[in-house]
Amino acid sequence: MALHAYNLDRIAQQIVLKYRDQKVLNESHKMRQTAVFGLERFWGEHLRLLAKPETRDAGQYWRDTWKELANIMAKAGIAVPNDSVEPNNTGQIREMAEKLWNDEEFSRDDRQFTLAVLIQLCDSLVWWTQRYKKKAERDAEVTTNES
Repeated sequence: MALHAYNLDRIAQQIVLKYRDQKVLNESHKMRQTAVFGLERFWGEHLRLLAKPETRDAGQYWRDTWKELANIMAKAGIAVPNDSVEPNNTGQIREMAEKLWNDEEFSRDDRQFTLAVLIQLCDSLVWWTQRYKKKAERDAEVTTNES
């Protein structure tokens, strides 16, 4: 497979800038940690967050990141399952998770490649998060870490 530039860094920057004023950028670190556990866990996290009004912006941040991943992979010729799912619809959640696990719909090789791209995208999100966090957020983070 030839190496192609899929503009992961530029996409990550755009996502971070879109959410900069919504105080959810620390989710980037959680995304990076979650990515190593698999695509289905990463995908499902937005549902938990969207279900609560106080974390809705964070859920949208996760969902938009997944949508961008699906767009990136489409450019690489890989169709990543990306159904619209309601957070409280168990049937839809099961169907989507099955698509992520089913070798016939989403091959093991495609999953591994997609996971590698997701991890790199999350690394870029973390980098841009550190650059674009507002001073008050950085100061609050330092205070929290010192406690």
